[in-house]
Amino acid sequence: MATSNQFSFNPPIGQLAISAFARCGVKRTEILAQHMDDAFNESNYLQSAWGADGITFWTVQLNSVPLVQGTATYTVPDNAITVLDVYISNGSYNRLIFAFSRTDFASLGNPTTQGFPTTFWLDRAIPQTLTLWPVPDGTATYTMFYYTYNQMQDAKLPQGGNAQLQYWWLDAYVAELAYRLSRIYAPQLEDKRKVDAKEAYERAASQGEAVPLYIFPGLTGFYRAS
Repeated sequence: MATSNQFSFNPPIGQLAISAFARCGVKRTEILAQHMDDAFNESNYLQSAWGADGITFWTVQLNSVPLVQGTATYTVPDNAITVLDVYISNGSYNRLIFAFSRTDFASLGNPTTQGFPTTFWLDRAIPQTLTLWPVPDGTATYTMFYYTYNQMQDAKLPQGGNAQLQYWWLDAYVAELAYRLSRIYAPQLEDKRKVDAKEAYERAASQGEAVPLYIFPGLTGFYRAS
């Protein structure tokens, strides 16, 4: 059997848009500048929605920042949607630290206490910031490492740009884009395109991180409040 022995199929976003229009019954000879402008906008709205869903795990990035004694708050990169795991290194070992809420931070009796940080508060303002507690002290040289879940790079149709996608998300991208474009150009097909988009999305999203799941029963004591 003769196979291609190639693994380079990655159509540019313009070609993905043409495929999406085809699913809406719009032939490529009928596509005008207005069509492509709508495809440009809907591609980026699509990516924004996927970012909110938290499924573009290929955009996860490890960041590092040296900590300064007495400085609690550090700015998160602008393209970060949220922060995932955070750990602190003192040069000898790493310590995973855990998130707490705005309310937890506000309830601290002494938020300026210094020590080895054990918790962080992610303030999701613009820009987002990470605030550590205890505040880094001067007993060691600390480096904070943290993973950010980032937004996808902007979809740009001109110059043959590609979407920032894993291979197995290509069909989901086209299906979702077709569904969005059907609202404009083929409302009679919107329900069908929605079903296609949902099926393609769920298939692609099933390719998660292959790690075992452990469930442990809570064996500590409990009491009933009166």
